[in-house]
Amino acid sequence: MTGASAAPGSTPDGRTARSVLLAGGGTAGHVNPLLAVADELRRRDPEMVLTVLGTERGLESTLVPARGFPLALVPRVPMPRRPTLDWFRLPGRLAAAVRAAGAAIDRSGAQVVVGFGGYVSTPAYLAARRRGVPVVIHEANARPGLANRLGARWARSVTVTFPGTPLPRAQVVGMPLRADVVAVVEAMADRERARAEAAAALALDPARVTLLVTGGSLGAQRLNRVMAAFGPDVLAAGAQVLHLTGRGKADEVLADLGAGAVGREALESGRYVVREYLVEMEHAYALADLVVCRAGAATVSELAALGLPAVYVPLPIGNGEQRFNAVPVVDAGGGILVADADLGIEWLRENVLPLLAGAVAGDGRLRDMGVAAARVGVRDGAARVADIVEEALR
Repeated sequence: MTGASAAPGSTPDGRTARSVLLAGGGTAGHVNPLLAVADELRRRDPEMVLTVLGTERGLESTLVPARGFPLALVPRVPMPRRPTLDWFRLPGRLAAAVRAAGAAIDRSGAQVVVGFGGYVSTPAYLAARRRGVPVVIHEANARPGLANRLGARWARSVTVTFPGTPLPRAQVVGMPLRADVVAVVEAMADRERARAEAAAALALDPARVTLLVTGGSLGAQRLNRVMAAFGPDVLAAGAQVLHLTGRGKADEVLADLGAGAVGREALESGRYVVREYLVEMEHAYALADLVVCRAGAATVSELAALGLPAVYVPLPIGNGEQRFNAVPVVDAGGGILVADADLGIEWLRENVLPLLAGAVAGDGRLRDMGVAAARVGVRDGAARVADIVEEALR
């Protein structure tokens, strides 16, 4: 175990401290909602013992200790999706992980296990079941993963981000949002001020309609190429672009833009800003009028909570969950959904350029889309999950 001791004890007034084990790791999609719920529980009860179950190699290995929570380690047990030799190793690996998860439950005196999916959660669910410890599940994606499909069979409570997620007894609570996103939601109450501060930080014009392009921290090469080619059209319409390429991908976009006279002029004028990554994503969100992005559960949830219209381009791999993530906000009129293979210059000129040109001219279509997105956005997902955890504790 890393970090401070997770052993249960007494509060200053003599009560026995409540204890919760939170399981989820590997990707930001599991770790960020876990930390949002942990922060909310700690805010409500600073004496609560909160232990996070994770691995030594996932994102949680750095993010969890940095947030001040103890991290109990379990062996990583990936679930083979095709018949390989790993199938024969699985029972032994899983048994070792379940023992480690059980030891963490026992050491911390956990009264509830909260799981967020991923390979860390399966051993936590199994160990909790053996001990009769109630389980609360949160599923981020519209299509649940293997771990949560298993755990939902006996979990005390099942919470989901999106309506229609096929898990038994599911309660729709939305996505537990990161603290910095919640701060942006609050700052956007004074949109004009937030926009001016963001424009100053990014060296862009607060008065211009702004298109934000982002493929996440790792970027999306196809989005980068297509949107760089579309850039001159955006600038000709009178808008500006903030393009977050992903780490190591800025040079390609700059080269694509620099290949044309309009692109070179845009870069020189400062109306097309290229960054690999932006730590202060709140600036990008505060300035954006329209976003072109993938459709990960966190991205969809954050943009809806902020009331930002978006063009969602689902990642064309996996089990198709990204498309389903975007459907509720798109059906509400808060976004546009386009397949990765269909995203091209002609499609953008037909579907996106009129929105940007209209916003420059002062029409309200983008504003109306933002209002529609906000209607289905959830801003208190962490509090909703925390309510259910506290109910299980009682």
